[in-house]
Amino acid sequence: MFATSAVNFFKEFLMKITKQEVEHVARLGRLELTEQETERLTDQLSNILTYVEKLNELDTKGVEPTSHVLDINNVMRDDVPRESLPQERALANAPEKAAGHYKVPIIIE
Repeated sequence: MFATSAVNFFKEFLMKITKQEVEHVARLGRLELTEQETERLTDQLSNILTYVEKLNELDTKGVEPTSHVLDINNVMRDDVPRESLPQERALANAPEKAAGHYKVPIIIE
């Protein structure tokens, strides 16, 4: 009994996302969801939003914004101009080629 009432109490404070909002986002993404998927996503997204709301309660004064948790540097080489790959070599493994270009199937919806 205590567990059930605790769950109900907790659910009242969850940041809610409605089933209609999930259906709307699914339509925007052209996703076809079953009723079961819609219900599951509604619960999951509500839980995610609740967690994010909980993170907003943290005191982040003095914490610098970062894009990565580690102090990383760009590990790519310098962009130095050099000779291009010869056309014959670039097309060597092409399944089909025509007039010095890759030949790809026509895709029309």
